[in-house]
Amino acid sequence: MDHQPHLRTRPIGVGQLRSFAAVARHLNFRAAADQLALTQSAVSRQIQSLEDEVGVPLFLRHTRAVELTSAGAQLLRAVTPALERIDGTVRQIRQTAGRKSVAITTWASFASMWLIPRLEEFQQAHPDIDIRIDASDQSGDLDTADVDIALRYALPANVPPTAQRLFGERLAVVASPWLLKGGTRLSQPEDVTQFALVEAGDAHRSAFMEHLSWRRWLARQGQEKLVPRRWLYFNYAHQMAQAVLAGQGISLARLPLVADSLARGDLVEAMPERRLDSPMAYWLLVGPRSAQRPEIRAFCDWLREQARITRERVGEGPDPDLADDIG
Repeated sequence: MDHQPHLRTRPIGVGQLRSFAAVARHLNFRAAADQLALTQSAVSRQIQSLEDEVGVPLFLRHTRAVELTSAGAQLLRAVTPALERIDGTVRQIRQTAGRKSVAITTWASFASMWLIPRLEEFQQAHPDIDIRIDASDQSGDLDTADVDIALRYALPANVPPTAQRLFGERLAVVASPWLLKGGTRLSQPEDVTQFALVEAGDAHRSAFMEHLSWRRWLARQGQEKLVPRRWLYFNYAHQMAQAVLAGQGISLARLPLVADSLARGDLVEAMPERRLDSPMAYWLLVGPRSAQRPEIRAFCDWLREQARITRERVGEGPDPDLADDIG
């Protein structure tokens, strides 16, 4: 008597595979949902459906973590190149059909705080060029990835020689103007103790994030022992900016990311004479297969002009690297 389980033979849906690849990439259902612009429950249902189709678990679900099973790792090795080939083929078809497109990868905070608010200008000047933004903290290989341009945040030593520096970084104490209307002073370092200090939750988990911390700023002011009213931690820079805009506290903000809010008056800078230098910088990388396409060159020219405007707003001098050609 045959006791072998019945194996399903119908094809797996591509949508399920994309959800699987996203969860495997982030090992986090919420991050995968953000990448795919889906709800976390929708991604969970797709993964459960895929596991039902395959017949074995693909992930081990722990209280605060997710990890691939051996079957999941085996499937991932097949899915990743397959999806890349599909995306690359579709992209080629779109291009040969007369559609020009630019695919950009960058991290979520930079996309929401700097890139997206400026995109309308480029789209008005180039209405025939489609834009696709993949918000991810992962550094992909531009030689093989299905993206044309990467915008990254890194130390100079951690970027390839072909990377073009867009602008550097300084940190500034910023607050909502109405938070200060009550007469609470914010003109001396010791005044920060009257407020909640907004900070990245991982500010003390890596050497480069330490450069963004309030503790470093306080130490530079000779006030290492100051204790704020409370701490308010977030995972992302755009969440921190939203908290400050809402008047929930003050932040040691990355100046290039809040320059527009400062120019509009949505935020005010306190103690501008006490800005803090950061070794981090913002970089443009162009895929070698994409560099000579006219639409890529047009987008890079526009990016460099926007970077020049940002440098002027934050008081940074011109960067000779920006004169380099992308080709």
